[in-house]
Amino acid sequence: MSTIHFIGGEKGGVGKSVVARLLAQYCIDRSLPFVAVDADVSHGALVRYYAEYATPVDLEKFESADEIIGLATAEDRRVIVDLPAQSERALSKWMEESGVLDLARASGVNVVFWHVMGDGKESITTLERLFARHGSNASYFVVKNLGRGKDFSLFEQSTARSTGDALGAKVIHLPELYGPAMQKIDRFDASFWAAVNNPALGDGAFTRMDRQRIHVWIQESFKQVASLGDSF
Repeated sequence: MSTIHFIGGEKGGVGKSVVARLLAQYCIDRSLPFVAVDADVSHGALVRYYAEYATPVDLEKFESADEIIGLATAEDRRVIVDLPAQSERALSKWMEESGVLDLARASGVNVVFWHVMGDGKESITTLERLFARHGSNASYFVVKNLGRGKDFSLFEQSTARSTGDALGAKVIHLPELYGPAMQKIDRFDASFWAAVNNPALGDGAFTRMDRQRIHVWIQESFKQVASLGDSF
């Protein structure tokens, strides 16, 4: 059975693409069948870092977005979709006018919405909208990004949290990676594997301690993904 994982959060800068890249690396390291879909036509992180696994789509064009369903029904695998910021309108229009959730259910395809969030109110508001729009017709993973906030008490006390609990949403956290290390990953267009293991990048790109910090961060992040069990 395939599962489509929509990695979103609506707000820009909350770490959606970082989570999508981690999930791609997680699948590669564990030999899990998957395909990556890059719906961010402006930045294209998955196409940039995991080109051999990634397919670009444009959510504004239904025929292009349809490729997501095509990839999920072609064979059993995870379809990891990196959504751009402010994509709620285009994604919802495609899903609602095309009956995507009904088609997915009829085809035996699971749909999971990942909501990557900082600790501000805006992230809570967009999560509430996500729950209201899709309700029990999908599954949900909420990612508290510790690189975008340390105090998530506002979320923990919110109706979004209680609604998520009622819908069976799973909550994990993304550890914070030392800022300069992440900046180097982006500067050298390195996958997470390459940042730790590729000697061709040299110490001029990553010092031994950079690689160690990135390795620790990846392993801690992978533990969070693993905690989702068969849901992922």
